[in-house]
Amino acid sequence: MTSTAPELPELPTPLPAVTVVATSSGGQSVVAVDSELRLGPGADEHDISGVLLSSGVTGKAGELARLPAVWLVGIGAGERADYAAAGASLARALRSDQDGAPHAASLVVGELDEHSLKALVLGLRLGAYRYRVSDKPAPPEASVELVVADIDTARPSVELAAELAAATALARDLANSPSNVKTPQWLADTATALAAAVPGIVTQQWDAERLAAEGFGGVLAVGGGSASPPRMLRLDWAPAGAQGHLALVGKGITFDTGGISIKPAEGMHLMRTDMAGGAAVIAALLTIARLQLPVRVTALVPMAENHVSGSAYRPGDVVTQYDGTTTEVTNTDAEGRMVLADALGYAVRELAPEAIVDVATLTGAMKVTLGLRTGGLLASDDTLADAVLAAGERAGERLWRMPLLAHVAEEVESEIADVRQIPPGPGGIGAALFLREFTDALPWAHLDIAGPARADRPYAETVEGATGFAARTLVELVRVWAPNSSTATTPQSQLR
Repeated sequence: MTSTAPELPELPTPLPAVTVVATSSGGQSVVAVDSELRLGPGADEHDISGVLLSSGVTGKAGELARLPAVWLVGIGAGERADYAAAGASLARALRSDQDGAPHAASLVVGELDEHSLKALVLGLRLGAYRYRVSDKPAPPEASVELVVADIDTARPSVELAAELAAATALARDLANSPSNVKTPQWLADTATALAAAVPGIVTQQWDAERLAAEGFGGVLAVGGGSASPPRMLRLDWAPAGAQGHLALVGKGITFDTGGISIKPAEGMHLMRTDMAGGAAVIAALLTIARLQLPVRVTALVPMAENHVSGSAYRPGDVVTQYDGTTTEVTNTDAEGRMVLADALGYAVRELAPEAIVDVATLTGAMKVTLGLRTGGLLASDDTLADAVLAAGERAGERLWRMPLLAHVAEEVESEIADVRQIPPGPGGIGAALFLREFTDALPWAHLDIAGPARADRPYAETVEGATGFAARTLVELVRVWAPNSSTATTPQSQLR
């Protein structure tokens, strides 16, 4: 039988190069203009002002105008999101302007503060991101020079932003990959191959036989209906002298039909991105190692395809999780919490980390509550919650803390098992409270990214499709996890 599965593009997707220079070496000249129509550094106001007044330019963030001598890019009020939008707009224009040859641009930014500079670079690197399965050659990537006042001061921020952008892009790549290729084995093997290229990362994989032998009942139940067996992946970064130990757990459902509790056909094609949490965890761990951050980090990604067949798990089943807890299944479309429960139990029993952070496209309820651009944060520890919120702020990824309600927690208990999969009440909160049962009172934070993991239209540095949400937040969290940490690419001056 001939396979119809396509050959996927090589990962990770190439991104535009962004460098810092003292003097432009050529390329398209670009000048920033804010909402007050004030021109940024490097503009010859005598040449531009007259044209500016008659051009209809407003300076709105992301607006791009092509004047005879220069391009003008709007930075709005100069907020972080405005710079991200400006960079993304310029990147998209450079890509669409190509005629078969790479296009270069030069933008004078002068003494831009580090947070705005990072946002600008994220926009430049990610704004024109595109994942396509095609035999047609991709257009060459553009390059952008940022003309700065002090190269030594600007370079660390630009290099860090480039790494954060690469993490986001890889998470997008993995989530966007079509599920007729992206089986649990493909995802585990791909992540293992990517990790092998980064010194210091140790990888392990569990196949179905090992999962059964060690009692990963949730992963086996969810994956039991598919012809593609489940997997679990463990990635370890444990540098010499590491301070602390953080466990990251990511949902790795490579496709989700809903199982016997089947989903509506409309929108089901987007379920190839249901492993976006696992993708974020994988991408973050690789970036943490590339940055040589002096913190021990273990990433766990339970992987399965939730499918419909005679061997699929059923509503009413009772499943024994890794830590021995029994779970009453009430809806097979709540599969993410089943696999996460196994991984959380494993983290507690085998790793005993200082804290655990899990990331998952877990509930439609959270998407209804917070929309498509904000992730939900639920946490058992205020200090950890504050650290995650601050990391999201630095990363430009919005999170909103939700409560762990005591009266909903009471509903997690089952009549026929230890816990029930879906307690009555608010769905996103109930799902988090179910997961909390497997954390053994360790400091724990849960990121429900069902909304911002996918985008239906471009905004700021985000493009349509998988967004890579949470990868940058996890890296930023680890960057400040050890209070005395210091690396060549992330000096203490940036750890604010």
